[in-house]
Amino acid sequence: DCVLFSGQGNHKETSPFLNNTDAVKGNDYYHDRNLALFEEELDIRPKVSSLLSGLVSYTSLSQGTTQEEAESPESSKKTASKKAPSMGTLMGVYLPCLQNIFGVILFLRLTWIVGIAGILQAFLIVLVCCCCTMLTAISMSAIATNGVVPAGGSYFMISRSLGPEFGGAVGLCFYLGTTFAGAMYILGAIEILLTYIVPEAAIFHPTNVNDGASAMLNNMRVYGTVFLTFMALVVFVGVKYVNKFASLFLACVIISILSIYGGVIKSAFEPPGFPICMLGNRTLSRDLFDVCGKTVVENNVTVASKLWELFCNTRNLTIDTCDEYFVQNNVSEIQGIPGVASGLLKDNLWGNYLKKGEILEKAALPSIHAAGKKNNLYLYVSADITSSFMVLVGIFFPSVTGIMAGSNRSGDLKDAQKSIPVGTILAIATTSLVCILSNVVLFGACIEGVVLRDKYGDAVSKNLVIGTLSWPSPWVIVIGSFFSTCGAGLQSLTGAPRLLQAIAKDNIIPFLQVFGHGKANGEPTWALLLTALIAELGILIASLDMVAPILSMFFLMCYLFVNLACAVQTLLRTPNWRPRFKYYHWALSFLGMSICLSLMFISSWYYALVAMVIAGMIYKYIEYQGAEKEWGDGIRGLSLSAARYALLRLEEGPPHTKNWRPQLLVLLKLDEDLHVKYPRLLTFASQLKAGKGLTIVGSVIQGNFLDSYGEAQAAEQTMKNMMEIEKVKGFCQVVVTNKIQDGISHLIQSCGLGGMKHNTVVMGWPYGWRQSEDPRAWKTFIDTIRCSTAAHLALLVPKNVSFYPSNHERFNEGNIDVWWIVHDGGMLMLLPFLLKQHKVWRKCKMRIFTVAQMDDNSIQMKKDLATFLYHLRIEAEVEVVEMQNSDISAYTYERTLMMEQRSQMLRQMRLTKTERQREAQLVKDRNSGLICLGSFYSDEEDEESTVPEKIQMTWTKDKYDSERQNKNNAVENFRELISIKPNKFNVRRMHTAVKLNEAIVARSHDARLVLLNMPGPPKNPGGDENYMEFLEVLTEGLERVLLVRGGGREVITIYS
Repeated sequence: DCVLFSGQGNHKETSPFLNNTDAVKGNDYYHDRNLALFEEELDIRPKVSSLLSGLVSYTSLSQGTTQEEAESPESSKKTASKKAPSMGTLMGVYLPCLQNIFGVILFLRLTWIVGIAGILQAFLIVLVCCCCTMLTAISMSAIATNGVVPAGGSYFMISRSLGPEFGGAVGLCFYLGTTFAGAMYILGAIEILLTYIVPEAAIFHPTNVNDGASAMLNNMRVYGTVFLTFMALVVFVGVKYVNKFASLFLACVIISILSIYGGVIKSAFEPPGFPICMLGNRTLSRDLFDVCGKTVVENNVTVASKLWELFCNTRNLTIDTCDEYFVQNNVSEIQGIPGVASGLLKDNLWGNYLKKGEILEKAALPSIHAAGKKNNLYLYVSADITSSFMVLVGIFFPSVTGIMAGSNRSGDLKDAQKSIPVGTILAIATTSLVCILSNVVLFGACIEGVVLRDKYGDAVSKNLVIGTLSWPSPWVIVIGSFFSTCGAGLQSLTGAPRLLQAIAKDNIIPFLQVFGHGKANGEPTWALLLTALIAELGILIASLDMVAPILSMFFLMCYLFVNLACAVQTLLRTPNWRPRFKYYHWALSFLGMSICLSLMFISSWYYALVAMVIAGMIYKYIEYQGAEKEWGDGIRGLSLSAARYALLRLEEGPPHTKNWRPQLLVLLKLDEDLHVKYPRLLTFASQLKAGKGLTIVGSVIQGNFLDSYGEAQAAEQTMKNMMEIEKVKGFCQVVVTNKIQDGISHLIQSCGLGGMKHNTVVMGWPYGWRQSEDPRAWKTFIDTIRCSTAAHLALLVPKNVSFYPSNHERFNEGNIDVWWIVHDGGMLMLLPFLLKQHKVWRKCKMRIFTVAQMDDNSIQMKKDLATFLYHLRIEAEVEVVEMQNSDISAYTYERTLMMEQRSQMLRQMRLTKTERQREAQLVKDRNSGLICLGSFYSDEEDEESTVPEKIQMTWTKDKYDSERQNKNNAVENFRELISIKPNKFNVRRMHTAVKLNEAIVARSHDARLVLLNMPGPPKNPGGDENYMEFLEVLTEGLERVLLVRGGGREVITIYS
């Protein structure tokens, strides 16, 4: 066989030319008789079935591989040994997000925030933070569904949307945030362990009564380091163990949440017994004494209580050594959990911000002011930090940062595009509406204000405050919250190293390269080591309230850029921006961005500045290193409207596939009066562009530039006026040359400036070429096709362009049909999508037809094509048309014969005409001794008005006889027309054209527009006329046809 097709877009051919009959070695020489028109280019434009057969391995790649890695043979061996990602929405996204959001802040700090800020302000804090994360999740969902998201999650999304500099800066910020989050969760677990579960496990003990805080910090540092080491080992052993633990940890979270709601319901009719001991209106630390009273009765004798002993330093009932405030005020006991029916809600509505060391007081209780002893302050419950609205925002925000837990593990997800949006938004909705917001109100309605403001539960005998409300026992929530925070810590230590590994593998920050390596199975060993070291820094800080604002900054910075990325892409409307998630808007992204920026400065303006400086330094470092990465970032799209800086940037290299959009060079034909002959070409261009990108409108005037300058200026003005009428935004260029084809070639080569160059040529169909004896009618057309192919430019030829709709028409129904015969870069997929952005075509539906040969599995092809379109985020009906290998019909044979006879006749007519002209010239020049030796129309493009070159020579009889003989041969040539036999190659090509045309007309005769692969012109120019006939046959009976020819590069991608 001449064409040996491997299925991977590679084939060998013994002869690249159309009319090489020596290459034929039998009737069944070609497998694909129905694709004979396209066979010369099957090496660069493979059959669709070949592309789709490779699609299985294309889409089942581990999503941790990038597109470039996927194409390399070395990486294919590695990916084969790796296990395919298998996690679904529930286990991969929803539950990790739920676990992180229902984390340490909810159990350890939410009650305190409600007590300090009051229900209204606490509700506002929670609402703003939840709005911030929901808006960010919407933006993230749009980005995540705009192509395949490999490993790296949020980092990958930002870097591919905003470029390597922003990606690296924000990716590292997010990595640091996730790492510090791991430290925060570990600190929370240690706080629960040492404060509420086994306080006696403390290694360091206070040397005096006021030294408890520093001893506790040292204990947290030691135990935190031990926990961190153990968790890092668990992660090192394997993620599968973390995932196994995850179910257990999540069960603890859910049981804890349910126990809170159970406790709230129970408190309505049977409040739990947690009495609070008050001295005047001050709250006493209950763990230091048992009886809430100044005296107790023992054996019918009133004696001093433990409380008296603590305030008076004596067991005697004398007040000489007693604290003055203790003497003046009464001791009383109030209910710590009055219950949801107690009417407590209105008392806790308003805030009660405290300074460090300020004692917790209940304003409603009577109190006589008196100076107490300083060394007795430890007996009261007091504030350990100065609180304000800003501080509370910074401490609470980490509670909602779990939204990226799922996207961080995108490399382990079976279908990241589906799982990330559904899982993340469901997790945020669940946690925000059902739990966090309702908990704010329920805590305020059930728990006494002084208990809410008691961070460590000193007033309720060192019980976890949220535990006092839970049912059936406080231990349910203590144990549950401990395992929950441990689980969230493990999740952070799992996600952060993968994030660092993804950044390191991109090689945009050279000194991080070592962290891209790991174990044989891909586990990031070195990245895990660095993560553990950075988390250790957070643990050495040892205070949950100090670590929380730090990671808030890093997360807010990341969320800000996720929103920015989505807004930029939406406003630029790049052709590749086709998120499957539709519920996004640039205004929502800007709102999310504004909230993030506001929260950064509200929670801690100096931390915000530090985070920005760090991000800025990383950005400048990557820029200085010259990150030569081309990911199709949105910043590059903005370059088109930013003059010199932009032009210089655009010069850096060809645009990424994601940024590719048709930049048009529209070739217009002008009539004798310099009017545009086919203005609908401009209408089509405006509908395709929708005001975006570059459009250059060019035309060629035949003549001498020195004589035709004024004519060129007039033509340019005419074209500008027509562009204004058709609402085409772009530039004009008119070229004056002696030959039309030379002018078109100049336009194709030299239009544009720097990176602002066209990549697509639009030209009209040469109507009336059959009727014209002048071969220039179709010769120029075919040469333009060859020029655009040589320049690697795409080509669009709208046939019957006068039937195309104007900008004022609307198609309320109908189809845009794509006939995808061979794959030449994806232009056929992209063009209908771009047209549908315009109001004329918006309501049309897209249908894609592809051709299956006898040896193709059409059912599998249809499935593969549907999968391919799913990954491209393009909605279209799919149909596979089976082309039977039928015998060549008599009609096809006759049609080919007529075509060849017509070509032969026209060739002889031109030859005869040339002979007559030459003979007349011979007679005319006989007297002067000069003879014209023009060619036998060897250059068929030479204009008739061109003066033939005259060569002085001597007239001879032999020459005269040979000229007469040529004239007599013309009669013989006409006789040969009758006995001509059609070329086998031409018969097969005609068969392809006829069969394809029958299939297209049968299914798409009523389509609003038919898009069709344009076969390439023959490599042997001798078959040019036949090529025009093939195109006519291929498009017969169709009202509007757009012939499409790719420029030899991919213009559409499944990747984000």
